[in-house]
Amino acid sequence: MTKPQHPLHAQLCAGLAELGLDTGFSQKLLDYLDLMARWNKTYNLTAIRDPQDMLVKHLLDSLAMHPYFTQANLADLGTGPGLPGIPLAIIRPEAHISLVESNGKKTRFLREVLRQLTLPNVRVIESRAEAVAEHGQYQAITARAMDRLSGILAVGGHLLDSNGVLLAMKGPAIQDEIAELPEPWRVLACHRLHVPGLVAERQLVIIGRK
Repeated sequence: MTKPQHPLHAQLCAGLAELGLDTGFSQKLLDYLDLMARWNKTYNLTAIRDPQDMLVKHLLDSLAMHPYFTQANLADLGTGPGLPGIPLAIIRPEAHISLVESNGKKTRFLREVLRQLTLPNVRVIESRAEAVAEHGQYQAITARAMDRLSGILAVGGHLLDSNGVLLAMKGPAIQDEIAELPEPWRVLACHRLHVPGLVAERQLVIIGRK
């Protein structure tokens, strides 16, 4: 008997196509979405409850930054239920991604995701970002809705190598955050992002050392 198609399959494939991504990633992304929706009922992983909203505001929003994630390794700080780290790991199986999260319930969920989806390029670090003793080991860090730019760098900047960058997804109003950047950090680029199905403006700010 043919397995019935997932109710969000068509919407996800359309979104992947808009982002220039292979729709072959859709099944693993939907499996992740289903796990997140199921665990969210008990563990309160995210305030977003509706799977269709999760698809747009979590999966597609995370994947919108993919053209600018060109590094070989990434630390996703305060990853929560694995965003954006897990969606990026699914579409970039050659990249090594560390999910940094201090909440035990969320790390249990993350380990179950890795077990069920078979993601050998991902590992979970149960820790606060500032306590991760991997100085200079990453080419990129990211943090989705974790803190202001200066706050992210304060707790995670030590993880970056000399040429490493912060890939920060932000809304349109970030001039105050940019003005707060301490030495030696500076803005290398800002890219407006298109998130299929999302009305709100999003941009990726890339921060590096002078």
